[in-house]
Amino acid sequence: MKSCKILCVCSVGLITSNMIAERLRNKLAEKGWDAVTRVTTPNEVAAELKEADYDLMACVTHVYEDYGIPKINALGLLAGTDVDKVVDDCIKVLEA
Repeated sequence: MKSCKILCVCSVGLITSNMIAERLRNKLAEKGWDAVTRVTTPNEVAAELKEADYDLMACVTHVYEDYGIPKINALGLLAGTDVDKVVDDCIKVLEA
């Protein structure tokens, strides 16, 4: 199984980001990925990135700053409408 670290970002950093983190972990596991996730807010992204290296950010809110790692729009995970697209986008970034 391949492994990755994903920073999940929402405006409050609690329920929404935990939900997308869990959905991402489960969906990526189905595709052969062991995803370690961490949740945060846009204001705390810089501090999180100092603590650990992440492969990508899954965002359900705007993160305007460029931190040098790919950002994926994860709203589809939240709404349940584009789950496969979000997961596929993550895999494309992880395999690049």
